[in-house]
Amino acid sequence: MRVKPSSLIPGCVLLKEVRGKTNRPIILKNTILKEEHITILEKFLVESVDVSSTLSNGDSFLGKPVQPKEKQHMKKQNSIDNEKSLPFAESYLNVVAAYKQQFQKWQNGMPIDISVVRKLIIPLLECTETIEAEKIYRLHTYSTQEDYMYFHSVAVSLLSAFIGRKMGLSKGEWLQSGIAGLLSNCGLVKVDDSILNKKGTLTEDEWKAIKNHPTYSYRMIEHLPIITAAVKLGVLQHHERLDGSGYPLGITNEKIHVFAKIIAVSDTYFAIISNRIYAKAQSLFHAIKTIEKDRYMKFDAQVVNVFIDNFVHFLIGKKIILSNGKHGEIVFIDTTKPTKPMIRIEPDEAIISLDQMPELYIEEIIGS
Repeated sequence: MRVKPSSLIPGCVLLKEVRGKTNRPIILKNTILKEEHITILEKFLVESVDVSSTLSNGDSFLGKPVQPKEKQHMKKQNSIDNEKSLPFAESYLNVVAAYKQQFQKWQNGMPIDISVVRKLIIPLLECTETIEAEKIYRLHTYSTQEDYMYFHSVAVSLLSAFIGRKMGLSKGEWLQSGIAGLLSNCGLVKVDDSILNKKGTLTEDEWKAIKNHPTYSYRMIEHLPIITAAVKLGVLQHHERLDGSGYPLGITNEKIHVFAKIIAVSDTYFAIISNRIYAKAQSLFHAIKTIEKDRYMKFDAQVVNVFIDNFVHFLIGKKIILSNGKHGEIVFIDTTKPTKPMIRIEPDEAIISLDQMPELYIEEIIGS
């Protein structure tokens, strides 16, 4: 009979060998299953196995047979549809809360259960196919200083998946870039809370501990078999920079995986626009200016171009406050100069170009 691993008991006899993602046998045919075998099947996310209706001791095995594929699919689809039917903000907050619980388990020494992580984040990542870009670029509006670290991880995951999709990656690839974004900071569980929550300037040793977190993150997922090599590289390399000035390896452009290049921009953007314990939030335009300045030298040009193009798209018509206190409305943005748009000044309706007025800049997007 064919049953799910959750229905197995010690003494079940395997009728067919079980193969993993690499097509190598995980458990051989005719194996008498023990608790550790059942655990392996669950960890490898094996959906079902063929076992004898008779246990090794001769007793009958009354395991629950697997449901027909149509019923399984309907049940899974209903669960996903229910998640997607929630308002995006509510789904985002739910995932942040659930990620916080997982992070705290990792802090207490529990290993990462990637099946739980995937179930947690993938339905939310799939929301990026239908929601407007503005919601992705303004995730900071939900963030709190106290729980910034958890908001950051989920927001970076969403931003990374969004950018990957807009770059033309396949769905499987942009979902993986989102998973890499979520796990990129998991290694912070190895860093002392006193360092993570420090308001003042970090000492050299404290900064060294922070700079080790990509390596810690990589080590935590290195041997998880269903995580791709691409995800692992994205996690390890997300603080590397094209000119070799990044960490932990100091590698340059051609050696940095595209997932890491995507996460680098997502991570930088969300950090700048968010209130953190050690730094106040700055405007969306300041974040874009910072990223734009380092296009080509530190950040990948294609990633930055896609990121800026989609940022510019939702800003036309937005009400803003300039650095001189005047209010206006964005009427045009040149994507090559995204922080210097044309503004219709209120109430006199005069149109100015910030490109021609270097002393002026956008202080705030009203409502952001």
